[in-house]
Amino acid sequence: MNFLAVEWDPSLGIDLGFFVVRWYSLMFVAAFLLGLHLMKKIYIEDKIPLEKLDTIFMYVFISMLIGMRLGDVFFYSWSYYQNHLLEIFLPIKESANDSLFGLIDGWKFTGFTGFASHGAAIAIPIAMYFYAKKHLKKPWLFILDRLGIMVALAGFFIRMGNFFNSEIYGKETGSNFGVIFKSAGETTARHPTQLYEAFSYLILFFAMWYLYWKTDKKKQIGFLFGLFTVVLWSLRFFIEFLKEPQVQQRGEEWIFSPLNTGQVLSIPLILLGIWLMFRKTKITE
Repeated sequence: MNFLAVEWDPSLGIDLGFFVVRWYSLMFVAAFLLGLHLMKKIYIEDKIPLEKLDTIFMYVFISMLIGMRLGDVFFYSWSYYQNHLLEIFLPIKESANDSLFGLIDGWKFTGFTGFASHGAAIAIPIAMYFYAKKHLKKPWLFILDRLGIMVALAGFFIRMGNFFNSEIYGKETGSNFGVIFKSAGETTARHPTQLYEAFSYLILFFAMWYLYWKTDKKKQIGFLFGLFTVVLWSLRFFIEFLKEPQVQQRGEEWIFSPLNTGQVLSIPLILLGIWLMFRKTKITE
């Protein structure tokens, strides 16, 4: 029955000879290019000048990177970074046996290796508040309703990137079903939780895209963003049960046991989404 398990050992990316374009980076680029194209259609529908589209791209891109980085630092890895503050801001790590570009001993270039989506869930809405106030002159939730559609799509690409990187995978399935992440040194079948999330987010994207174009829900300020928040973080909450923990926590030291950090952070976001969906609000024209 071993044929049920898929052995997964992809290359790092596309080797150009002088540089390797990593699959994860390609997924990020695809998410932004396709998201920008689809957001243009929404701006045209909402009669928003297209020159404001470039501005939102910068707001989202910068706030997402900062939020995801700081989210990993403070939510998941503070015990390490509190003693390595420089590594929060620079793509390097201390390494006794390496030399940074052959010039500085004791450091090595690693790139930014830690990101957490919960950090982006805080940073992007904050950035959108200032964007909506300064550039759109529209309610904060107006742009979040529309951006949520694109973020759901981006979530699909990002999790596919995680799958190519053989990271954030699940626990052992205890059977021949699953994926063997050989590049991560695994020899047993595990839940491909990246794919579970990726295709769940893709379905959420199509559902929200349909609601925007075929119903009047986009006129109910906050509903689409509320739906996005409830569904996405509920999915994260339940799929986390199948994941290997990103942070090792002994049960007696973790007040929320058996939930992990990601699940605890998801709960207030789910509650916020429920409130946004069912609160009384005026219907815009």
